[in-house]
Amino acid sequence: MSDLNQKLSDIKVVPVIAIQDASKAVKLAQVLMDNGLPCAEITFRTSAAIESIQRIREAFPDMLIAAGTVLTTAQVDDAIQAGADVIVSPGFNPTTVKYCQQRHITIIPGVNNPSLVEQAMEMGLNTLKFFPAEASGGVDMLKALSAVYPVTFMPTGGIKPSNVKSYLTLPNVIACGGTWMIPNDLIENEQWDELAKLVKEVANIIA
Repeated sequence: MSDLNQKLSDIKVVPVIAIQDASKAVKLAQVLMDNGLPCAEITFRTSAAIESIQRIREAFPDMLIAAGTVLTTAQVDDAIQAGADVIVSPGFNPTTVKYCQQRHITIIPGVNNPSLVEQAMEMGLNTLKFFPAEASGGVDMLKALSAVYPVTFMPTGGIKPSNVKSYLTLPNVIACGGTWMIPNDLIENEQWDELAKLVKEVANIIA
C-alpha cells in the first residue's frame, strides 16, 4: 500500500469542501485537525480554491490536502503550485490523468462502471473515486466490482452518517468523501464550534 493510500485508510473520511472565502480556510483546517479529520479535499468549484490550498499548506505542512473537481491540465498546475498532495477528478479524463503522471502527482479519477475501471487500470491506476456513489449503485455496485477488479475506491456522492459505515466495511473501499460535516453556511457564518461538533460526530462514527 502506498503512503497516500495508507493515510486515506487511516483517515477513513475525507471532507469535501467548496470554500467561498479563502480567509476562512486556515480556521476551517484547524477545526478539522483538532477534531479527528486531518485532511481536506478543496474543490475547484470556487475561485477561492487555489488560495485556500496555499493558506492551509502554509499553516499545516503535514495535513493531507486534495485538490478536488480538477477538470483541466491548467488546474493541475494550479493545484501543484498551491501545494496539493493529490488530484481528485469527478470523471475519468485520460488527458488529465496522463498530465498528472507527467507531473508526478497522484490522481484519483472518478469512475462508476466496469469500462471506466478497466480504462483506469490500463493507465496504471489502482485507486479510484467512485462517483456519484449512491446514484451509481452504491454498496451493491462496489461489491460487484470487487469481485472482478483488484482496485480500491473512494466513494463520494450521497455519503452520509447513515450509510458511511456500510461503505467503509467493504474491503475495496479505502476511504469515503463527504460534504455533510462541513456545511457551507457554517463556514460562511464562522460557526466553528458547530463545525467541530459535526466533525467529532464523524470521527466517533468511524472510530
